[in-house]
Amino acid sequence: MMREGTIVDATLIAAPPSTKNKDGERDPEMHQSKKGNDWHFGMKAHVGVDAASGLVHTVIGTAGNVSDVTQAGALLHGDESAALGDAGYQARRIKANRSRGMSR
Repeated sequence: MMREGTIVDATLIAAPPSTKNKDGERDPEMHQSKKGNDWHFGMKAHVGVDAASGLVHTVIGTAGNVSDVTQAGALLHGDESAALGDAGYQARRIKANRSRGMSR
């Protein structure tokens, strides 16, 4: 189990821009992020999912402005025969797969 492949993706966890902590300051982990033509404020959840079973094996929380591709390597468990992601992961996926001897 979990040796076939991993699907990687990220989702924005939106928060109102006015969200502040008890000291009246914004959380330093929350930032603006552009998705399509829209700007959002909050954090991101980067997720690695086993392609065969659909089980989530890795979740990483980051500031909203962290690029998805920077977390790609950390979302892989290392035993994959394939790593899959949307267009934002293409360059990283191809480079990682070649270094592991994977074809896709």
